[in-house]
Amino acid sequence: MTMAATFLAAEGESPLIPHAYELVVGSFAFLVVFLVVGKILTPRIQKTLAERTEAIEGGIKKAEDAQAEAQRTLEQYRAQLAEARQEAARLREEAREQGAQIKAELREEAQAEARRIIEAAHAQIEADRQQALNQLRGEIGRLSTELASRIVGESLEDEVRQRRIVDRFLEELEGRPEAVR
Repeated sequence: MTMAATFLAAEGESPLIPHAYELVVGSFAFLVVFLVVGKILTPRIQKTLAERTEAIEGGIKKAEDAQAEAQRTLEQYRAQLAEARQEAARLREEAREQGAQIKAELREEAQAEARRIIEAAHAQIEADRQQALNQLRGEIGRLSTELASRIVGESLEDEVRQRRIVDRFLEELEGRPEAVR
């Protein structure tokens, strides 16, 4: 037999049934552990769990608040962006209008300058025509006087007389109908 079997046989008691002092000590130890766990550890555990719950809920609340703030900020930015786009469109339209106005003003100035140049050219042409006409009259007068002197056989050197003859000749020439010219 083994030693444990010998010890048990000597006592005559069953190993499954505890002694009364073990029951008292075990019950006392259980009560102490139960009180320590119930009175000290359980409130601390519950407090820690409550703090964690509050921290998690607070974090969730903060995240929700941050998300709501981000959403509000996003809406503000979108509104500002839409406003900026409208302002940009308005400025582009104003620039187009100003461009069209400047273009119209430049066109008017160019047309006025063109009219002025054309009028100056017409005036210059008229002046040149008058000058050429006067030179031509003088030349025609001289040639016609010379020709008349040769035909008549007299000298037509008298300038006043020459002038009258030439003027009369030119007036008759100008008075003729176009078909004869």
